[in-house]
Amino acid sequence: MPDSADLQFAVVALSAVFFVVDPIANVPIFLSITAGDSKLVRRRIAYQAALAAWITLSVFAVAGGLIFQAFGISLGAFKIAGGIMLLLMAIDMMRAQPSPTRSTAAEEAESAGRTDVAIVPMAIPMLAGPGAIATVMVFMSKAAWQPFKTGAVLAAIALTCGVAWLFMRSAAGAERFLPKTIVHALERVMGLLLAAVAVEFVVGGIRDLLPTMR
Repeated sequence: MPDSADLQFAVVALSAVFFVVDPIANVPIFLSITAGDSKLVRRRIAYQAALAAWITLSVFAVAGGLIFQAFGISLGAFKIAGGIMLLLMAIDMMRAQPSPTRSTAAEEAESAGRTDVAIVPMAIPMLAGPGAIATVMVFMSKAAWQPFKTGAVLAAIALTCGVAWLFMRSAAGAERFLPKTIVHALERVMGLLLAAVAVEFVVGGIRDLLPTMR
């Protein structure tokens, strides 16, 4: 049976992954990119984007340790880098502004004219962007392959991508039920919570690096 620490880890992992992927904020971007597509095509794009995001994040979560070894990156350094990136995203979320760490306005404008936008830019980098990849890699390293914690991280990825799929699949309806004022309010709350997670990442990274600096 999982103890309270395991349950707390699962809740924090789910919250962090969900906030950084931010399925709600992707609804207006999805609508603008697929503005000329039929309802059937939009549903296909939504499914493919969510599936690609789930595969991408799961692969980086599982293979994170190998990536660290291949590039000679310490976990502490990656925590600090990921925390800074998440903090930048959180600041943009609290200001209810699109974050350039996901994609730029030029990239979104270019994608609007493409016939297949499920993988790029919807899956990468809108859903499975650098911040999301850093988040799942750090949490998986914290899980240390403990069965419950590892399963919690993978479940957080699957659940978040599933919610993103549902929002994109019914994007037109979601836009009607979520006015901009409500979306912006949710963005600011999520941004504040994400900022706290980002600071925790940076502090944890500094704590990991201090013994090696003596």
